[in-house]
Amino acid sequence: MEGFPKDFNWGVATSSYQIEGAAFEDGRGESIWDRFCATPGKVANSEDGSAACDHYHRYPEDIQIMKQLGVSTYRFSIAWPRLFPMGNDVREERGFDFYNRLINELLANGIKPLPTLYHWDLPQPLQDKGGWANRETVEAFKKYSVAAVEAFGDRVHEWLTLNEPWCVTWLGYMNGVHAPGVKNLDHALAAAHHTALAHAEATRAMREVRDDLKIGLALNMTNYRLEDESDPELSELGDLMDAQLNRWWIDAFLNGTYPQSLMDFHEERLATIIQPGDLDKLKVQTDILGVNYYSDAFLGLPRPEDKPLIEEGLFPFPHRSNGSAPEPHTDMGWPVTPDGLEDLLLRIARDWPEITNIAITENGAAYDEEPNEDGVVEDARRVDYLESHLAAAGRAIQKGAPLKSYYAWSLMDNFEWAEGYNKRFGLVHVNFKTLKRTIKNSGKAYSKIIEASRKA
Repeated sequence: MEGFPKDFNWGVATSSYQIEGAAFEDGRGESIWDRFCATPGKVANSEDGSAACDHYHRYPEDIQIMKQLGVSTYRFSIAWPRLFPMGNDVREERGFDFYNRLINELLANGIKPLPTLYHWDLPQPLQDKGGWANRETVEAFKKYSVAAVEAFGDRVHEWLTLNEPWCVTWLGYMNGVHAPGVKNLDHALAAAHHTALAHAEATRAMREVRDDLKIGLALNMTNYRLEDESDPELSELGDLMDAQLNRWWIDAFLNGTYPQSLMDFHEERLATIIQPGDLDKLKVQTDILGVNYYSDAFLGLPRPEDKPLIEEGLFPFPHRSNGSAPEPHTDMGWPVTPDGLEDLLLRIARDWPEITNIAITENGAAYDEEPNEDGVVEDARRVDYLESHLAAAGRAIQKGAPLKSYYAWSLMDNFEWAEGYNKRFGLVHVNFKTLKRTIKNSGKAYSKIIEASRKA
């Protein structure tokens, strides 16, 4: 695989609610995903993450699998309700003890930890007060972040604050398909602002504890491909969606601003959310831009027979999402567009030259292959996805993109949010009845890529 330097960071990624299980053990508090999963009709097959992959008890085995794969770094998330079950100042030391054990075991095996402080499992008591739509959550997140750095910062020097705040905002508070299941545009816009503010406030507070930290956040990003680039309505829509997904949080931490097109579009609503002095607080030194990339997005205006996919009032025109997307698609219905990863990385390098450390913090594909009679998981489609996207990333590095790290999503099959256990992203197969782990052919292929890059 060309383009990757010998010191490139090769990793795998997971998140707490998706793999840990032990949801009711050792004082862990209720999260919004516990509540969401318990609400009928919200999650496929009424499944939940209460057991998941039982990583809470099996983490030594999982770390040995990482070592076998040859990864040098592991991106995981800390479950806020394990450390502060009520979302207030009352600590749960058994939660701190778990992450101390996890971090120490990683380091003992030569694997660098990269914790994400928030990967969607907000303590439910904070949601009872409005969650990310409530400005008080910013202060609660800052205090939690400081406590994590105080506990683990002597061994952990790189951190991510938030994972995919776009999903937190628009999937959680606008269309309600993710926890907490709210459908309210004002709440979504407040969450968009408060997550940006939380990243900045927490980052500054963490650096006051330790000045040797590298801190970033992980954004889901894509390229919007327009079915007709000459259509003015579609061009305006594409710009608004790019502003909402790709530019909102980057403009915030780099410039202390939000995209003007969205500020204008939501002017009256944002005027009641953004308080005097807030924009000055948004700008903060951000050392790592995590990019979660799965596929490009394709936009077209609807035909008469199409049903609009976006709620009225969120954007000026109804449209078709992925209506003209090329085949093949993954089990999530997402097109496979590896060239888009190269384009996105080069776009970041071009449009935001201040960003000098990009990490692909998630990249992967859902395919449902099971072990054959010999116990081998022949997931050729995932191997192709992995190899084609890594080739694209390597080309981007050769053309000047400051890509330093790659984290395959995911280490293992896990609880895939509202999809339950229907969608498998793992390099490692998990039998959810026995919890047996089996490295798939894609995991073996990834291991060979890592080994070859280090010898190049």
